[in-house]
This record gives sequence, structure tokens and C-alpha cells, in this order.
Amino acid sequence: MFLAVARTDSPVLDVTMRRLTIAANFSRLWFGIAALLGISRVGSAQRAAARGVASVAVSSLVTNQIAKRIWGRRRPVTDAVPLARLVPTPTSGSMPSGHSASAAAFTVAVAVENRALGVALAPLAGAVGLSRVATGAHYPGDVVVGLATGAGIAWGLARAFPPLSVHRERAPEPTWIDVPPRPDGDGVVMVVNPASGGGTGARVADVVARRLPAARIVTLDEGDDLSTVLADAARDARVLAIGGGDGSVGAAAAAARSAGIPLAVVPAGTFNHFAKDIGCPTVHDTVVTIREGRAAAVDLAVLNDDTAFVNNANIGTYPQFVRYRERYERRVGKPVASLIALLHVLRRERPVRLRLDDREVATSMFFIGASTYETPGFAPAHRPHMDDGVLDVRVLDVGMRWAIPRIMLAAAIGRLDRSPLYREARVSELDVVSLDGPTAVALDGEVRTRCETARFRVDHRALTVYGTFDRD
Repeated sequence: MFLAVARTDSPVLDVTMRRLTIAANFSRLWFGIAALLGISRVGSAQRAAARGVASVAVSSLVTNQIAKRIWGRRRPVTDAVPLARLVPTPTSGSMPSGHSASAAAFTVAVAVENRALGVALAPLAGAVGLSRVATGAHYPGDVVVGLATGAGIAWGLARAFPPLSVHRERAPEPTWIDVPPRPDGDGVVMVVNPASGGGTGARVADVVARRLPAARIVTLDEGDDLSTVLADAARDARVLAIGGGDGSVGAAAAAARSAGIPLAVVPAGTFNHFAKDIGCPTVHDTVVTIREGRAAAVDLAVLNDDTAFVNNANIGTYPQFVRYRERYERRVGKPVASLIALLHVLRRERPVRLRLDDREVATSMFFIGASTYETPGFAPAHRPHMDDGVLDVRVLDVGMRWAIPRIMLAAAIGRLDRSPLYREARVSELDVVSLDGPTAVALDGEVRTRCETARFRVDHRALTVYGTFDRD
């Protein structure tokens, strides 16, 4: 088969195959496509890009650093390949084809999140595999094994980290609230932390000032108490806006609910989970909802009747991770600080003993979501609606024998949701007692309190928030 392809005299093969195989070197072709998908405004395409890049990374590692060393197959003799089509022969082993593995990994990963995009990319992935034979770099068997390897890795990652499309419900219509349009932002007071999101806060403040000239912008200074500033701003506002990360949004939500006014969220943090869930991932989206008067009622979760959060609460490993990350991030930045924090947690992680209602558990991961999150297990990613009146409780019980290896195996094969060590519940309120004294609780990604007894509950549709509530 190799000789048949090599001996095919075709100017089309000579030109296209060489260019295509060079474009796919170091997965540049797939990274370029991922960049295009990432800048699109389609949520499934953005998720497909992230999943595709992750799959290519794992596939490249397995193929080039493990499989090629095991097989050690020699490259084809290229005497029969036309000179116009030849590419430099790599020094690594021939089996399997790394280009083919990356092509299949990216395509299958994209198809997991967006089937139409995956089908569209499949011919290109096949052509990349063919180019490796046509240019003399691989035997057809190398390509077939490479395609199977990449596809298998992408499928395995999809099992371990299920896509939203598998579990996504049809989003119900939000509970719309009648609010007046504010074309110039009259009555809007926005509190912004200029340092949030690595300086994003200052930039979004400038955008809001231009787009909503009648809005008043209050900038946090170093040493200011966020809750006090928000309470003062809410007294003078008809709409309270917040420019910051999810932790700031939680504090602003409490101030807006207390004042009985709507909340507008201007995404200015690192992840902006709440802003994305209400359909406002960009400043432009938020400005449009204020101008047009588009708002809905959402649930607000509350800890011990005095601390509100809008996304989730965590007890166990995650608060430990956050504390370590905050210790280092000012010196080395958040990405490096997160890696350092992860290493600390893996070395020193200790389970927390809790009593949940009448049951005792030793847990390293205890998650409480405000409203139900999609995807089972510990990869909750998105909320199909934000006013279902429940807390989404997920617990890993590591107090049983061989708990950690069993959990890792269940996660690897995509069966964590069926493990007896994993529990889910949907409740309107929950009492939690730490059996080892006060323990840290992370709310919306920030360690904001320590408590021995915690009561979580839902204020059903207590907060009016501007948003498009577009679920894609």
C-alpha cells in the first residue's frame, strides 16, 4: 500500500500532501483551528477547542514519548517517493504516526462537544493521515494505529470528563422580571475593583463609562471594605453593577438583595462563571441587557443566614488549594501559584470529617452548588437554569478502605457517578458540622470564612439580575 501511494504520479498529491503535512507539524494546524473556534461566540465551539487542545496534548505525550519507544519501528525507505513530495525523515520511530494521532484526537474531541464541527473536520484529519504516507514519512499501518490511538485517547477523556452536550437539559424559560430600559445607564452605579482579573477591572470600567455615560462608577481603593462600599453604592442606585470576579459578585448580590434593586454583572475576573451562566460573558452583553431592560430572577445561596454566594461552596481540599494559591500569586502570578498550590495540596492533603444531617463522612471534596449543575461527578460545568430552588450537593467519601485508588479508577473510566464513594443530593437546605473544629469554607472561589457549624439554604428567586440567559 505504501508503494502504491508513493508511486502515484499526481501533481495534486505533490503539492497538497507536502503542504498539508508541514502545516500539521507540531499540531500547528489543530492549534490554529482551535484558536478560530475559541474566538467564536458559540459556547459549544469554545468548549470543543479546549477539549481538542487537551486531547492533542495527551495524545502527543502518549504517542511520542511512550508508544514510539515501545514499538521502535524503522521509517519507510523513500526511494519510490517523488522528490517534490518528500519531507525530511524524522528520527523518531515510525509506529504510530504522531500526526495522525493528533488529527484523530482533535477531531473526536471536537465532535464530542459539537458533532457537526467534528464531522466537518473528519476529512481533514483523514487527509493528514494520507499525507504522512504520500510524503514517505509513515507506512499505512502507522497511520491506522495513530488514528486509533488519538481517537481512543479523546474518547477516554470524554468518558472521564463528560461533555455538556451529553447531560444538557433543554433550558427552561427564565423567570423574567419587568425592568425599565436604561439606554444611557441612568440610575446605574457600578463598583469596580481595578486590579481584578490582572487589570481587567480598570479596562471594563472605561468601556462602561463610554457605553453608559450616565452611569456612576465607584472605584475600589486599596484598603476599602468591599461590603461597605457596595452597601453605600446600593443606597444611591436603582441598579447596582459590579465589575470583578465571582467573589465580588457574591458580595454585590447580597447588597443588591438587601436594597431590593437589580444587579448587573460586568465580567472582570479570571473565570467569570456567574456572568457566563447568566449569558453575559462580555462587557458588551451586560451593557446591552441594561440598555434593553432584560433581567430575570435567580436563586441566591446563603451560608449561616449572613453570607451569600452565587456559584458554589467548597469544604476540604479546595479551600486548602485556594489558601496556598493566594499565598504565592502576587509574587509569581495565578497560573504558577495554582501549580504550586496543587503540589502542596497533594503532599499535605488531609480529609475533613463532617456530619451531614445524621451521616458522618471523611471527605476531601465537598461541593454545594447554587442551583443544579450539569454533568455528574466532580466536573460540574454549567447550570441549565438558575432558579430551581435547590442546592446541588456532591461529596466524595474517602474514609473507606482503598478509597483514593477506587475513586481514581472510577473517574478514569467515567463511572464516578456510580461509585459508592460518591454521593449526590438535591436539597433546599443542609446542615453541616465539622467534627474536628472550625474548618475553612470557600465561597465562589475565595476562602471567606471558617466555621464549625454551617447551615446552607436557598433564597428562591431572591435576586433580580440582568442577563440574556443564553445557554449555548
